[in-house]
Amino acid sequence: MRLDWDTPPKGTVRDWLDHRAGEDGVAFIFTEDGATLRWSELLAEAAHVASQLTMAGHAKGESVAILHPNGRAAVIALYGALYGGFRATMINLAAGRDAIAYALDHSGARTAFVHDSAAEMFAAARPETVSRFSGGAEPVTASVLHDITPQDHALLMYTSGTTGRPKGVVHTHASLLAGGWTTTIAHGLRPEDRGLCVLPIYHINGLCVSVMGALVSGGSIAMSAKFSAGRFWVDAGASGATWFSVVPTIISHLLHAPGNPDAITRQRLRFGRSASSALAPDVQTAFETRFDVPIVETMGLTETAAQILSNPLPPGVRKIGSPGVAYGNEVAILGPDLRPCPPEVEGEIAIRGPNVMLEYLKNPEATAGTFAGDWLRTGDLGRIDADGYVYVTGRLKELIIKGGENIAPREIDEALYTHGDVIEAAAFARSCTSYGERVEAAVRLRDGSALSGADLRQICVDRVGPFKAPDVVHIIDELPKGPSGKIQRLKLAEVLGTLEPSG
Repeated sequence: MRLDWDTPPKGTVRDWLDHRAGEDGVAFIFTEDGATLRWSELLAEAAHVASQLTMAGHAKGESVAILHPNGRAAVIALYGALYGGFRATMINLAAGRDAIAYALDHSGARTAFVHDSAAEMFAAARPETVSRFSGGAEPVTASVLHDITPQDHALLMYTSGTTGRPKGVVHTHASLLAGGWTTTIAHGLRPEDRGLCVLPIYHINGLCVSVMGALVSGGSIAMSAKFSAGRFWVDAGASGATWFSVVPTIISHLLHAPGNPDAITRQRLRFGRSASSALAPDVQTAFETRFDVPIVETMGLTETAAQILSNPLPPGVRKIGSPGVAYGNEVAILGPDLRPCPPEVEGEIAIRGPNVMLEYLKNPEATAGTFAGDWLRTGDLGRIDADGYVYVTGRLKELIIKGGENIAPREIDEALYTHGDVIEAAAFARSCTSYGERVEAAVRLRDGSALSGADLRQICVDRVGPFKAPDVVHIIDELPKGPSGKIQRLKLAEVLGTLEPSG
């Protein structure tokens, strides 16, 4: 197998793992104990799991559920399912019992790899048709494996379902590998690079950007069981990481936590990347000023095997406030007629390319509604400038319509983030008899801050005007977030109840 920087990877995950094993470098370092997993060891263990599943009678493309936090066992379960030609079904451990039960049932999985820490949740959620994987006799030979092609099912991952039932996103071996390739070409990943993965691999960012990015580029991953602000820079240093992938809430938490990378770590880190939700420009600037590590803002979706857009690495032009330009796929802005718009005209961001999903499992209506021809509609509003940089202006489903005027919550978020005490912020809509909807916001402040909701509201009045400014700013301990760390804006009105505006 050979990486071509101009065309997507050919073959299957099995082909690429066979190839990497022949090079026999380190594939993973696990930060908790410093243990390593070489590509050759990963191949041997993945092939063993694949043979056991095959000999147990699982059909090609059948779902195999994985309920694991980050770690060696999770990596082996993932690669074992992929190597055997099964549909690796990543279960979001933070989704709650009902969502886990739905995913296990809807996926059709009969076997689940379950970490001990998830055993109680699995027992409470599992349908009677799903059993916990217990291994078995040594495989007779690896030749019993199913034949697989690049177009066969490889991955099933469920969306967060904040506006309804979760949808099961199906990726093929081809689109899964393409997800690792878009990351590789955007960031110039090489075999000597080592990424620090603190995001769960049951989320598309952790799985495709980090795990598939390493497979395609030939690099390696330092994997943490979970993010820890207190351990982040220590782990980055001890593991020899050259880059990391995080989300805006992690960037904000690091900015407000004690500790800095040492000089050697700072010099070795080529960049950090931010994805999953918009990164406030003031937060990005403050992070780079304090830590002297460039942050590359990107954009990706579960439906596109993670990355679709990225800012270039320094010394290329990074436009703060934009998730960048397309790498490995095409981006367009669609108007109301679902046709591409000229530059600077706002519409819906759409993507087409080799990393786009095959379908939503068992949901042809949702699949059809997501595509306009061969363009995948993201549901995000935005515009493209003359240089090809995309600017996200909001979500179609998150727009606040006050008195007939569309208000993008992100504009209010960014006003709130201008104050250094704000760690998390999100504006949202609340039903209102006078205007149809009114604007409110929720923030989390650093410990010891004396800011009031009235102070924060005044910041918004000064920056976006009194009409767009929130009627009330709620100060709370934690904003609701999904597994990637993205703030779930649409849940805020429900979480905060029916509090009356004040201040």
